[in-house]
Amino acid sequence: MENKTKTVVSIILPNLNQAKYIKEALDSVLNQKGNFKLEVIAVDGGSTDGSVDILKEYGREIKWISEKDRGQSDAINKGLKMAKGNILAYFNSDDLYEDGAIQTVVDFFLRNPRVKWIYGKCRIIDENGKEIRQFIKWYKHFLGRRYSYKKLLAENFIAQPTVFFKKEVFESAGFFDINQHLVMDYDYWLRIGKKYPVSFIEKYLARFRFHPLSKSNMNLRRQFKEDLEVAKRYAHGNYKFSIFLHYINYIKIIFCYGIMRFLGI
Repeated sequence: MENKTKTVVSIILPNLNQAKYIKEALDSVLNQKGNFKLEVIAVDGGSTDGSVDILKEYGREIKWISEKDRGQSDAINKGLKMAKGNILAYFNSDDLYEDGAIQTVVDFFLRNPRVKWIYGKCRIIDENGKEIRQFIKWYKHFLGRRYSYKKLLAENFIAQPTVFFKKEVFESAGFFDINQHLVMDYDYWLRIGKKYPVSFIEKYLARFRFHPLSKSNMNLRRQFKEDLEVAKRYAHGNYKFSIFLHYINYIKIIFCYGIMRFLGI
């Protein structure tokens, strides 16, 4: 791992009171093996549930800080400031990487040096790790296979845990918007997508955990409404058909998720 020729991959893990999941998330990162050097940076927002005790157990395997912050975007930005890698990603403390995910990403970037950021396929799991909502997974995969900026303005089909980008993208685009607490990822994809075309990896890279206390579950309607607002802002009065489709997709998604909640799925 000391070979200086290896690609350095920095994974930033923001956390706040996710002691139930953080160890499994960290292990899914640290168990990644391959021809790269791994830097894991956990940024804790002052947890009171035992998360810090878990972070201490990892010793020098990870870098970590614990202090109050201004939300998840602020935590991600703190991690970005600390990161030394030439490939960057942030990873929520309740999600998981698939085995071999990071080597897959490193290999893809090495084979495609002009590519600046990528995303891949993602499973959805519940609080116990069981795969759920496979129809949503397949729907996002169908959309994600053929990327265009117009399509991204119409709907956010990129699975956040699967996104990796080169450091030069961050150096150009800057930090995450600390005023965004639910859709900071979509805001960032639209920002960097204007300048850098993205590539899709036809492999499973991560598992997104959907559970009762996840932000995606607790703030569903607000999140998708903010998605629409962000898309309008980046469209700058253009891409009118994409924004019209986004409005239709907003109604569709709220309706579908309401049905799923009613059915308990």
